[in-house]
Amino acid sequence: MTWKAIGIFDSGVGGLTVLKEIVRTLPQEDTIYLGDTARVPYGTKSPETVTRYARQITAFLVQRDIKLLVVACNTASAVSLDALKESFDLPIVGVIEPGARRAAAVTRTGKVGVIGTAGTIKSSAYSKAIKRINPEIQVVTRACPLFVPLAEEGWVDNEIARLTAHAYLEGLREEGVDTLVLGCTHYPLLKGIIADVMGDDVKLVDSAEETAHTVAEILGRQEMLRPEAERGNHHYFVTDVPAGFIRVGNRFLGGKLGDVYQVNLDEEDVGEVDGETS
Repeated sequence: MTWKAIGIFDSGVGGLTVLKEIVRTLPQEDTIYLGDTARVPYGTKSPETVTRYARQITAFLVQRDIKLLVVACNTASAVSLDALKESFDLPIVGVIEPGARRAAAVTRTGKVGVIGTAGTIKSSAYSKAIKRINPEIQVVTRACPLFVPLAEEGWVDNEIARLTAHAYLEGLREEGVDTLVLGCTHYPLLKGIIADVMGDDVKLVDSAEETAHTVAEILGRQEMLRPEAERGNHHYFVTDVPAGFIRVGNRFLGGKLGDVYQVNLDEEDVGEVDGETS
């Protein structure tokens, strides 16, 4: 029997934290990851543009016969998920809903904090998702844009990262949130420092972890899981030269990135244009 892969896409490298959790949760599964590195970031683009990109990428991954799609990008999850579900006939999972569900389930005081990029916070996507589950929950949000370059630079446990985390998070701590959603795929790399600043009484919700659990549930329910004795293969595609993606991706995955292929999504017959090995 031929087992299909899980497709995962992001505007860049951040979605590798979601991939990492999926591989940890479902080591038997094949994955195909696409980072749209030529057009990153998505947060500054219009919803229409992001949705167009998301459709292109999904079509590319569907051509490779995936069984489930993970939109591992907060911006695309916020603005494109419904359009993708209407256009493509396969299970599609975003990163916002799983994190929102977990936050609503674990909060004790009904006061939840959400941190993310300026674009994600401005979209109110997490606030809306949490309030759909429980309208009584009070959601406090903070944009933490400098966390992204810190994560990509590998500055996740130094004085600069600590000072930045204090500057962003102390207000949230003072407001008394008991749960904090890491609403950006880069932020799990800074989990240690974020936890130190917020304190032991604040529960961190990692959207990447929760998304992986959701993927496992869906595939299990639909009897599409590979046998546990299998070991998955992982393929990576980018839309710009692979070198930068490989450098940062190795940091995100702990040096486990394999071959990365550059593709041109504007070509009608999307194929491998160039390969580079980490």
